[in-house]
Amino acid sequence: MLPYATAGEAEAALGRALTWAEAAWLRYSASVPDRYLHWPNIAITLVVYTLAPLPLALFDLAAPAAAAPYKLQPKVQHPPATFFRCYMDAVRVSLLIIGPYQLISYPAAKIMDIRTGLPLPSMGEIMAQLTVYFLVEDYLNYWLHRLLHTKWGYEKIHHVHHEFTAPMAYAAWYGHWAEMLILAVPSLAGPALVPCHVTTLWIWFAARLVESLNIHSGFKLPFNAEKYIPFYGGAEHHDYHHYIGGQSKSNFAPVFTYCDYIYGTDKGYKYHKATLAKLKELAGSDVQKGADNGFNGGKQD
Repeated sequence: MLPYATAGEAEAALGRALTWAEAAWLRYSASVPDRYLHWPNIAITLVVYTLAPLPLALFDLAAPAAAAPYKLQPKVQHPPATFFRCYMDAVRVSLLIIGPYQLISYPAAKIMDIRTGLPLPSMGEIMAQLTVYFLVEDYLNYWLHRLLHTKWGYEKIHHVHHEFTAPMAYAAWYGHWAEMLILAVPSLAGPALVPCHVTTLWIWFAARLVESLNIHSGFKLPFNAEKYIPFYGGAEHHDYHHYIGGQSKSNFAPVFTYCDYIYGTDKGYKYHKATLAKLKELAGSDVQKGADNGFNGGKQD
């Protein structure tokens, strides 16, 4: 709850006029207890998870022939029932496990020093913090992901997520309830190390979810982010990991490629890419059209 009852009091405390965003935040949060300001994250992530994958899902379902050239595994066509089952199972697990966890997470937020007051963070501060969060989350997630690919971790937990060897975006949240709790730790590590405003926390969880939806989308589009973000793996990098399945020893990092490069867990993927390039060269670009977007050969874990 903010210590200011009016905009005048807030401006006097800050020594300047409020921005439009700060004025809106004051109106929204002035009389709301701090613990309740963490709850909207549940609704925000659920809305993002529901709506962000819809365009590609509808494109895939309504026009499979048009979608095929952009799909990483064009021979796999999921029926509508599979999309719906994946979405409903993921939302059920999220609401039953992550939802209650977030509702009682206020003490942890206090320990992490997540602030709710004014001033709001600048765009530069938000971008700097998000960069740190992505780097920290990527590194920790890499190692936890490798642990989930041990015999026990895979058979007891991670095999659920790998039911989709050709993932769609909704498979980002599809998994065992224990996996969702385990992988929540890397997502919280960045904000714990570099405390932020609660609005930045909302943006962080939404941005991380959008990235996860992207790498599970099953599509390689002309405007994919890996063309513009250094060391970003993107959908093709992670789709190969699902394609190999439980025995995969490649592409464990969820965001960037540097961990897989440093620790040598990109060799199978490099072999696969080299094989596709050789097939394309031998067969000719016309015959091999679309090979760049399909896992049709050179399979190696």
